[in-house]
Amino acid sequence: MERPAGGGLGLADGNLANFLWDGDRVRLVDFEISGRSDRAFELAEIAEHVSTWVDGTLDVPAFLGRFALTPAEARRLEDLRRLFALIRLLMLLPDAPGHARNPAGTLERQARRLLALLG
Repeated sequence: MERPAGGGLGLADGNLANFLWDGDRVRLVDFEISGRSDRAFELAEIAEHVSTWVDGTLDVPAFLGRFALTPAEARRLEDLRRLFALIRLLMLLPDAPGHARNPAGTLERQARRLLALLG
């Protein structure tokens, strides 16, 4: 992966519950694991977080289409989405903490998401 240019502070947690929309502005909460980041990383984290798809809340292609990414950012986003999808799969395994707090079938759905991103 190419090293990103620029960067800034990012949440590093794409859980949709961390983005509060009041109809006018988005407010960010939960800076527990925040740190230096870049747009591709943050967008990939949101796109592949279980909260964005487990109940069909976010149209990921439409969401990502709202950002004018450089070619390097677009490549990095694609690579990071694959990485985050794999990480989420591991977090959903039966002995992992994320397994019990998600609806039945989430592990299998995540495996299909990962395979689609790898295809």
